[in-house]
Amino acid sequence: MKYSILENNIDLIKKYDAIGVDRIFLDLEILGKKERQGHLDTVISIDHSIEDVKKISSVLKKSDLLVRINPMHSNSKYEIERCINDGADIIMLPMFKTRLEVEKFMKLVKGRVKTCLLLETSEALARVDDVLEVHGIDEVHVGLNDLHLSLGLDFMFEVLSGGLVEYLAEKIHMKKIKFGFGGIATLNEGLVSGNMVLKEHVRLKSSAVILSRTFKDIANESIEKFKEEFLALKTSFEEYTNNLSITELEENRVLLRECTINIVEQKQLRNNV
Repeated sequence: MKYSILENNIDLIKKYDAIGVDRIFLDLEILGKKERQGHLDTVISIDHSIEDVKKISSVLKKSDLLVRINPMHSNSKYEIERCINDGADIIMLPMFKTRLEVEKFMKLVKGRVKTCLLLETSEALARVDDVLEVHGIDEVHVGLNDLHLSLGLDFMFEVLSGGLVEYLAEKIHMKKIKFGFGGIATLNEGLVSGNMVLKEHVRLKSSAVILSRTFKDIANESIEKFKEEFLALKTSFEEYTNNLSITELEENRVLLRECTINIVEQKQLRNNV
């Protein structure tokens, strides 16, 4: 499993790198993001900039630098060239809707760094078979937040509990492409606990996840506490992978679905009042 954390603070990045966080996630995406997510309690990284790529890459010793660029637009060639030249290890394309966008992205990258598609639109979901035919995709990450918004759902974990992530995982695995999804809280935190979500990563054979705002808040208070929670998550994933039976993972899937249904129903009741 590859663990990513969203960050551009150099002091914290050095600490994450030393602790063993696999990827530092720099987020350059701003086009359309505020309009989509401005009403939600999500991280919108307005303080991240393309100048951060070189600053971060120059201090990393073990971690990879993953850079999420903007959706394909008139300045994409410059963004991609700058990120590659300044030391990005992985470039993530968000909000794509068509095979043509993905093909153009791949042609601009030219195999010089790893590529990750962030699948988070209803159009990409419907066209996934066509998209996965594009040569050069190293990884696909399913973005629960924007995908649930695109589908008009009430809660991002409906995408997981309703079977859509499993549907995508099967198709992605068939192409022998690495697969990951969503963000994750600490083991005992979150509306749907990190522990429950982690077991779904095991069941679906996921290989990547983003550490959520919960982890970032902990790090800002105590890097030692962050290390403790991160290593607990990492150890649990390894233990679950090696020890949990298919039956136990299926029982967890059912519990997660029930938890999600309850949260959605409460939201719907509040909205109808």
